[in-house]
Amino acid sequence: MKISVIGAGAMGGAIVRGILNSKTYDAADITVADPSQKTTELFAEHGVNVTADNRAAASTADIIFVVVKPWLVETVLKEIKNSMDYDRQTLVIVAAGVTSGKIREWLGDGNVQDNDLPAIFLAIPNIAISELSSMTFIVPVKASDADTTLVKGIFDTMGSTFVTEERLLPAGTTLASCGIAYAMRYIRAASEGGVELGFKADDAKAIVLQTVKGAIDLLFANGNHPEAEIDKVTTPGGVTIKGLNEMEHAGFTSAVIRGLKAGMK
Repeated sequence: MKISVIGAGAMGGAIVRGILNSKTYDAADITVADPSQKTTELFAEHGVNVTADNRAAASTADIIFVVVKPWLVETVLKEIKNSMDYDRQTLVIVAAGVTSGKIREWLGDGNVQDNDLPAIFLAIPNIAISELSSMTFIVPVKASDADTTLVKGIFDTMGSTFVTEERLLPAGTTLASCGIAYAMRYIRAASEGGVELGFKADDAKAIVLQTVKGAIDLLFANGNHPEAEIDKVTTPGGVTIKGLNEMEHAGFTSAVIRGLKAGMK
């Protein structure tokens, strides 16, 4: 199977690195299209086919990932659509806020029907996809069960996936794609706190990273609600509950929820 990724910026590049790191597909079967020679040269070093021609990348692929800024999706789709074979190709759009209705409009000519379009998916991963740890949301727009199994299978090699409805994609975006930045902001804050407590910056970061990893591993292992694990370490009158209550006085939970909701506006 041949895969083309059009756009190799932060997210597109992370997807390509994830595909390579998954070792599921040969580098020779992957094509990266990007206008930056510096970017394409980096991927060429890994044996990936590279080009600055989006149409050339689209024409040779079985699955085409379009991973560009939302305002560029229309331009790219109109550029490549005459180079596509709608009967055999699958199109995956990775761009927040781009609707299925607009994609249909940009790919079609006038009153085009779904039967005249390729298999289409919306997908929102996060940048941890490069390390095979993404939480990816997938929306089948125009797809058979077999198409969905195929696309989900690709993303499954690079983390966890959640097939959902288009109406929930904005929520998935803020919870997981934006959410990875929110998690990193906590790590930054805790690391800075560690420095104030007396640790060197690198030591504080390493301590926080291992602590967060431990929390994640525990929850994955036992499936408990986070509060159940919190109860195990909050001794009555102890330092943990005092620290938690101080964070709540400062609006910790409320700030997180408000941040998530703001990400949908």
